[in-house]
Amino acid sequence: MTTRIYLRASTKGQDAERALNDLLDLNHRLKLGGVISYIENYSGTRLDRPELNRLLEEANHGDALLVESVDRLSRLTQDDFEVLKDRIKAKGLRLIVADLPTTHQLIQVNDATTSSILSVLNNMLIDLLATMARLDNEKRIERIKQGLARSDYKPTGKKANQAKHKRIKELLALNTMTKEEVANAVGCGVATVYRVAAKNETEYLLSNPVNEARLKASIAQAKSLQAE
Repeated sequence: MTTRIYLRASTKGQDAERALNDLLDLNHRLKLGGVISYIENYSGTRLDRPELNRLLEEANHGDALLVESVDRLSRLTQDDFEVLKDRIKAKGLRLIVADLPTTHQLIQVNDATTSSILSVLNNMLIDLLATMARLDNEKRIERIKQGLARSDYKPTGKKANQAKHKRIKELLALNTMTKEEVANAVGCGVATVYRVAAKNETEYLLSNPVNEARLKASIAQAKSLQAE
């Protein structure tokens, strides 16, 4: 088993390697395995990050993904965080967060019941921390927008490349290529392919009357359970 340490800072002026020694010590205490480090200065709001992509491409089933905190891994939107979690799960990685001790405990227990409980707890805590990181980032962006509005500056957002998205959908529909192969063929990041695939699946479900009816029924059932 290999421990894949992921370290990130948002700007080049920040020290992305700041927590490396602490994570190496934690890896030694938990007796995880040999270490490969992936270090980059890149925004946590971006799903498509070079070193994170390389980590996910090189990882093997059963490897550990060790990070200092959840916000070092993600300040993503909810949809993009779901895509990232799917990629981590698909690679069979075990996520260990230094400042979340329950993730340390999970790899040390042998009892199936305890392991199951800790897995559920960790998933809930990781989702919560990721949401808090996202909200914190959104608040900072809102403050920046307010400042720009007072200065009469009007930024233009980056629009999605519709031609590339269309080509991605066409290649995915063939079911003959992996997402990494699709990304190479189209000339985009693999994260973009995952995002388009997730959006395409959602649109298909909502466009199907049967699925839409099931979705509405599930929502109604959830509301009735909350009322109880």
